[in-house]
Amino acid sequence: MSYQRHQVKIRYACTRKQQSSATRVLIGLLLWVFGFQPDFSLAGNETNAGPKNVWPTHGWLLSTPESQGMDSTPLAEALAFARQREINIHSLLIVRNGFLVLDAYFYPYRHGPSHDVASVTKSITSVLVGIAIDRGYLRGADQPVLDTFPGRSVQNLDDQKRSLTLAHLLTMTSGLDCRYEPAEPTLREMMHSPEWVSFMLDLPMVAKPGSEFVYCSGGFHLLSGIINQTTGQSAFEFARAGLFGPLGIKDVSWPSGPQGVSRGWGDLRMQPQDMAKIGYLFLKQGRWNAGQVLSPTWVSKSTQPLIELRGGEQSYGYGWWVYPKRNPMIYEALGRGGQRISVCPEKNLVAVLTGGGFEPGDFKPFIDAALKSDRPLPPNPRAYAGLEAAVRNAAKPPPPKLLQSLPALALEISGKTYRLGQNSLGLQTLGLRFTGTKEATLEITLPEGQFVLPVGLDGIYRFAKRAPGNSLAALKGLWESQSQFALTFNTVSGINAYQMKMNFLNNSLNLEVDEVTGLVHEKIEGRAVE
Repeated sequence: MSYQRHQVKIRYACTRKQQSSATRVLIGLLLWVFGFQPDFSLAGNETNAGPKNVWPTHGWLLSTPESQGMDSTPLAEALAFARQREINIHSLLIVRNGFLVLDAYFYPYRHGPSHDVASVTKSITSVLVGIAIDRGYLRGADQPVLDTFPGRSVQNLDDQKRSLTLAHLLTMTSGLDCRYEPAEPTLREMMHSPEWVSFMLDLPMVAKPGSEFVYCSGGFHLLSGIINQTTGQSAFEFARAGLFGPLGIKDVSWPSGPQGVSRGWGDLRMQPQDMAKIGYLFLKQGRWNAGQVLSPTWVSKSTQPLIELRGGEQSYGYGWWVYPKRNPMIYEALGRGGQRISVCPEKNLVAVLTGGGFEPGDFKPFIDAALKSDRPLPPNPRAYAGLEAAVRNAAKPPPPKLLQSLPALALEISGKTYRLGQNSLGLQTLGLRFTGTKEATLEITLPEGQFVLPVGLDGIYRFAKRAPGNSLAALKGLWESQSQFALTFNTVSGINAYQMKMNFLNNSLNLEVDEVTGLVHEKIEGRAVE
């Protein structure tokens, strides 16, 4: 069935206020065939934009923006803006009234691979704590943390630590000696310890719980450990049964620590469309299909401005960022590098962004401009055709650059291997091989093995079939001078993109590495292997 024909059927279902029961049954059967489950239980209360509840368990129902009260033109302008400015965004999705009105992917990222959602993981961990409470594994957010580890020996035990509750961890007001600046040193120390949950439990207290907000990723790993301790399952296993399963989320992975405790603070990988399901679950107050996946009380508490920040412009709830002064008010799950699930209840809207280092706020004016009405707009085929073209263009590589001749040094260093000094990236050796002006090869050695990776020299990424971390990677480079080669290593389905400048002199290599989200800035020296 073509997209247009699909739209006609859905629009017909959504614009008739009074329909016979037989017609409703027919519409329900048609939608079920496509894997969607509209809920007409509140018949007569639907708006012209769609049925009261649409459940995208098996996939999102598509719609033109105009059918959902949005203008296609500003959305097309947003995609063109990203491409013109070379913003490192990977995807932009918008759901309104339960319908997917925009599903765009930006080169070199593409539809298909799951994406690292970074600290959006914290919001998922908070959801799982709420489900554990709903199911009786935990008493409530005010339950003391130490009660969940009966009989466990804990260092630096005092009255403040005894008063530490789940709510304090959820709002990042634990009072634990958890340091954020620079580059989350406490998290790094935890990850170098033999037992991560114990590391967090044993930290000394430096403030009364609830008195001070300090961004603490380790606190959310402790919450993951509490889920493990009280349910007998890792947070990932618990989520697959109680959250991901009901929502139809299948393509998901979540690494764990040394004791099998899921990383409660980050590194969860999901499809962008599945991220939108999490936002939609909150938009529907925890309801999904005929059941309640998460209690409305937990949704409400999680998205209240419990901890005021930045003069009230930004607040924090239970693992969710809240913006109470915005009109309309929104709340979000946020992750480093541009990962975002934004929910705007007043506009019945969910927006999802993923990327490798950009400011998602750049797209807010375009989305605001697109929101025209709570009712359907007149069809605008020309504007929608422009949006479709912009979506296609966003996924295309840029035109190839004019090829430059290689400097003499390229042939001199081609095939040489440089042994590198100690560095935080774990790079042990590095070499380049030039066989022409269009493409080169990067050869690196890491603790996990050796990798031979193609590099585009014409401004077009080359994709690596086998890259470090088993993630999709894309590489391109160019000679910026007769002695300096610049390389971009983009993990694509991850967050990190590394800008590497290599200066060669005689048998030495000076390598400068910058990660675009600020994770790494390092200078490394190397010597050619004789």
